Amino acid sequence: MTETSARVGSDRPEANDPESTTRGRVLAHIIADGPVTAAELARVLHLTAAGIRRHIGCLEESGMVAVHDGRPTGARGRPARAYVATERAHSEGTGEYPDLATQALHFLASVAGDEAIEDFAQRRMEDLERRYAPKITAPDVEGRVQQLADALSDDGFAASVRPVAGAVTVQLCQGHCPVQHVAAQFPALCDAEAQAFSRLLGSHTQRLVTLANGGHVCTTNVPVASSPPRPPARRSGAG
Repeated sequence: MTETSARVGSDRPEANDPESTTRGRVLAHIIADGPVTAAELARVLHLTAAGIRRHIGCLEESGMVAVHDGRPTGARGRPARAYVATERAHSEGTGEYPDLATQALHFLASVAGDEAIEDFAQRRMEDLERRYAPKITAPDVEGRVQQLADALSDDGFAASVRPVAGAVTVQLCQGHCPVQHVAAQFPALCDAEAQAFSRLLGSHTQRLVTLANGGHVCTTNVPVASSPPRPPARRSGAG
């Protein structure tokens, strides 16, 4: 949602160690782009495949990433070994704030009802819209989706835009959400966010999956088909 999350590894004592810094970059890409293979990570980060596998092994041992099977390799139809971030990785750096926020919202619901939660969620998104609107100015929907992803990434959501093969839509993906555990209990937070995205983009959107309900990323489908061109205006007096 709108809370800015700390960058992966930035608050750890070993953050200045080159190995830890590289491992943090690997984890950041898995959070943002997962499921992602070791070969893809090596290409993006300009590292050797052996180096990537070493870092992934350490991340697996620490419970930060897990294997996600099911992506075709193109070789005899076998699935590629791809990786996704675990709940522990997503909650890294958020400390006790999710629990505190959950307790506060439960209290609000008990004294004021579910309508108060929905009002709270809408008010939060109104603030997001005020901050993001000046940054989302592209004349086309696809350009606005990219600008929204950039704004979300600046707020720590590891957002990206992925094309959908053979479709006139793109997917806005958020690889991190600092309040996903809160949203799991209060889905009104996710609903309000999706509505705000539609207003900011000036386009219908469809939320496909969220981190809060068990997805590896929050994925929002956005149609980007251009409107048909207008016929040229006829000049006055033309036949």
